[in-house]
Amino acid sequence: MRESALLVSKTLTEAASALRPGMTTRQLDTLIAEFIQDHDAVPSFLNYRGYPFASCISVNDVVVHGFPNDRPLQDGDIISVDIGVIKKGYHGDHAYTFAIGDPGPEVTQLIRVTKESLYRGIEKAIAGNRVGDISYAIY
Repeated sequence: MRESALLVSKTLTEAASALRPGMTTRQLDTLIAEFIQDHDAVPSFLNYRGYPFASCISVNDVVVHGFPNDRPLQDGDIISVDIGVIKKGYHGDHAYTFAIGDPGPEVTQLIRVTKESLYRGIEKAIAGNRVGDISYAIY
């Protein structure tokens, strides 16, 4: 599982280095699929219940699990990239949110606060705690 999760992180790093205004999320999805396959793994979302892409990519107000498309990314967009990988029979999956250029102070603040909330929740995700402990920490 660790190897699969590390490959997801490497894939997200590769995606981050390619992101730029003018690129489409479909182009990014192709890059993601090729990177995963080049590392002897399978994009776990691809063909899952007919899903036609290697990743879920959500731009701006698309909350989660967006479909890659041909809309060019623009300066100021925020983009969430969700990737799953199967390597040696084990699954890794996580997502990351990126800003394309400068999204402005309000969006930058939103990204900062949500990241802080994530880490506060992770701190409380320990044996013996309840989901409510995590929820309270991120509230």
